[in-house]
Amino acid sequence: MELVQSLIWLLAGVGVFIVGMNFMSAALEKSAGAGMKKLLGKISNNRFSGVAIGAGVTAIIQSSSATSVMVIGLVNAGVMTLTQAIPIVMGAKIGTTITGILVSLKNDYFNMVMYFLAFAGVMMGFFKKEKIKTFGSLFCGLGLIFVGLEVMGSEQAFGSPLVEEMFIGIFEKIEFPLLLVFIGIVFTALIQSSSAATGVVITMVGGGVLPLDLALFIIIGANLGTCVTALLASLGANVNAKRVVFSYFTVNTIGVVMFTALIWIFRGPVVDALVSVFPHSDPMSLQMRVSLFHVIFNVTTTAMLLPFVKHLVKLSQMVIKDKAKDEEENRLALKFVDDRLLTTPAVALMQVKKEMDYMLSLVEENMSDSFNAIKGDAATYGDTIIEKEKVINFTNNALTKFLIKLSAVVEVSDEKKIGAYFHVLNDLERIGDHAENFYEIGEEMQAKSLTFSDVAKEELAQMYGKVMDMFAISKTTFESLKKNELPRLTELENEVDGMKKELIAGHFARLAEGNCRMELSPYYSSMVAGLERVADHLINVGYSIVNPTGSETQA
Repeated sequence: MELVQSLIWLLAGVGVFIVGMNFMSAALEKSAGAGMKKLLGKISNNRFSGVAIGAGVTAIIQSSSATSVMVIGLVNAGVMTLTQAIPIVMGAKIGTTITGILVSLKNDYFNMVMYFLAFAGVMMGFFKKEKIKTFGSLFCGLGLIFVGLEVMGSEQAFGSPLVEEMFIGIFEKIEFPLLLVFIGIVFTALIQSSSAATGVVITMVGGGVLPLDLALFIIIGANLGTCVTALLASLGANVNAKRVVFSYFTVNTIGVVMFTALIWIFRGPVVDALVSVFPHSDPMSLQMRVSLFHVIFNVTTTAMLLPFVKHLVKLSQMVIKDKAKDEEENRLALKFVDDRLLTTPAVALMQVKKEMDYMLSLVEENMSDSFNAIKGDAATYGDTIIEKEKVINFTNNALTKFLIKLSAVVEVSDEKKIGAYFHVLNDLERIGDHAENFYEIGEEMQAKSLTFSDVAKEELAQMYGKVMDMFAISKTTFESLKKNELPRLTELENEVDGMKKELIAGHFARLAEGNCRMELSPYYSSMVAGLERVADHLINVGYSIVNPTGSETQA
């Protein structure tokens, strides 16, 4: 019965440790959104910067699995190339060693500080300010990690003679290296965290229930077990995303095979070398030996394979072949957004912005083409306008669904921004509809051999010119989030409103004087009214950065 109680105590410690890891990781993701954006904004084809980015992001969010899933999402969305992605997931292996080092620092004084952080974090959760709550979750998670470690190492768990005797007996029977590697793989795959698995192993070594030489093989296996999360994330992804996972798995497998063979052959010298670095026999020194090996394993594997990134890309392309995709499927797909990015809301929100910038460009192009169609060449622009309108409608629907999912996981401070994005999407979709209507007017007029008078053409061109000036300002304002041109946007919108009244009055005057054909009246009026409504939508788009709750659409 005493053994059962000790095992339950041990499992409770592991559970608290994992909960603490999850709390800390989630809080770090929330609080470090700007840092991740800054790092991801520096993505290039330089493999060394890729490793630095991967290590940096993982150090920020304390989860190599989360980094890998995020990279898979970015590759699947077409934002990142395979060559850029592989060094980043390599770097993630280095970033994840921070947790092991942190766990190894466990001692009585350090533990007391961490316990106080856990209490302080809980108290901070009662504040109304979201940022304080986020830091409270971070402190609480960090503290719980050490509470869990303390429970695992207590006299009721690993410190219990019965538990110690049981584990020593188990490891005497399963000291075969390949079996230990397999245990590391399975354990990590089950708890979905190599950091947590490493933390448990470090605690076992510090508690004296797991010899260092056996612990090294379990640590090696844990580095391969972490690939399971990435493998699951790649299900349903495109070919390049699956190639990232294949490369990630290949890198880890090569490292595991190489180090397993190395430690198997030179077990004694390797253990002696680690002991010589931390010669004392206190728990902290015992733990630091494992952490040092974990760092050496990941840094060495990355350094050894980094020069072969191009070869890894070619190998992944040979193993995972390209699939022929329907042209419609390729075209009607979000370019920068993927559901896998929901695990990192700050990055997902950044990608939504890029997708909306792209949608805005499509709408602008359709406005330009539709006005050219009015000039009497509708057939030339028809197919292009219709195809782009399909993409605009698809993007609006798909991005709206994504924003609904994203709104459930973002910080409160970002909820207003998502609300503004909903409104901007609606405005852009309506402008796209107006552009399509202009094209249909041009097509119908061409079919009836109707053309506007020179005066009418000049008036429409002037109004269209002001609208396109508004388009340029709205686009720049939304993309750069700078307000300096908003007064000019308002001025242009007022001018367009005034032109609508003047042009309609002038048009009816020409009708009364017999200087304009009656059958052209509905087309001219529709064009003027449509351009004025486009201006209303553009003012909404521009001012969305000032009014984050979203402007009420005026048309």
